[in-house]
Amino acid sequence: MAEAARKQRSPAAPRPVRCIVKLGGAAITNKGKLESIDEESLRSACAQLRQAMSESDGTAPEKVRGMDWSRRPGDPADPVVDAEGFAGMAGLGLDSNFVVVHGAGSFGHFQASRSGVHKGGLHSTLVKAGFVATRISVTSLNQEIVRALAREGIPSVGMSPFACGWSTQRRDLASANASQIIESLHAGFVPVLHGDAVLDESLDCTILSGDVIIRHLAQLLTPKYVVFLTDVHGVYDRPPTDPNAVLLKEIEVDDNGGWSIVKPALQGNRKEVEISVAAHDTTGGMETKILEAAAIARLGVDVYITKVDTEHSLRALKGDVNTSSDDWLGTVIRAAK
Repeated sequence: MAEAARKQRSPAAPRPVRCIVKLGGAAITNKGKLESIDEESLRSACAQLRQAMSESDGTAPEKVRGMDWSRRPGDPADPVVDAEGFAGMAGLGLDSNFVVVHGAGSFGHFQASRSGVHKGGLHSTLVKAGFVATRISVTSLNQEIVRALAREGIPSVGMSPFACGWSTQRRDLASANASQIIESLHAGFVPVLHGDAVLDESLDCTILSGDVIIRHLAQLLTPKYVVFLTDVHGVYDRPPTDPNAVLLKEIEVDDNGGWSIVKPALQGNRKEVEISVAAHDTTGGMETKILEAAAIARLGVDVYITKVDTEHSLRALKGDVNTSSDDWLGTVIRAAK
């Protein structure tokens, strides 16, 4: 993957990206219900992202001018287009130098697991049909997330890794053309990518997870920080459903990729992290998330993992996290000093 990153150093990257945001599939969809969006969580995440981007001092309420001018089935009237308002604006008043990547949640995983797309083998009619079905599902979610961001006045544009020519070699990223992403950032847009079904040089096809996409983009764009918004407050020493689970507030990663729990100090043999992966999750679940977050931290980029739709997620999006304080709930993964 490092070789893939080196191949994508042109065109010249824009000013350092402020933040790459991962909207976890479990945080913005109802994973127990096929292709169901958690509208409240998604709306909150988009509103908080706008707050984090806002260049105002916060003393006066901002008027949000929506950019979703399309009509949806069932809408009682045509969309309101504030053309005069936009024409009179000198700028959007937003630091739009963000990249958003989202997971699939209840979109795509069902189709991929039923057909075996993640295992490859396009000679199989079932796999080929599943590839098509998976992409229909994940791109439909991508469109809805772009629409939700646009309704908050965020100039977002959807980008599919498959359509951009991203591919893998035995599930490892082999080709990742980021020129369209970089050019979009130059133009003041917020690229919105997603986990996707892609072609694989050895397996024919597989699933490229959003967490792997974030690691590559972090290598390429060197953001100030990365935020993972999930359905739990962070990384625990065991599944968070366990009543004895402890939130790990700070993890350090050394140069060799080894990591240690800095805060809190765990006793006895409770220094390991137990991983649980949902049966239908074709991308590795929390295990992949932790490994990719550790790889990003080795680059010198702090990673914040916290729960969506909370005061803690807003602080993370703003980069306002202090691990010495106990009033922030989440996990910080950073390079060892």
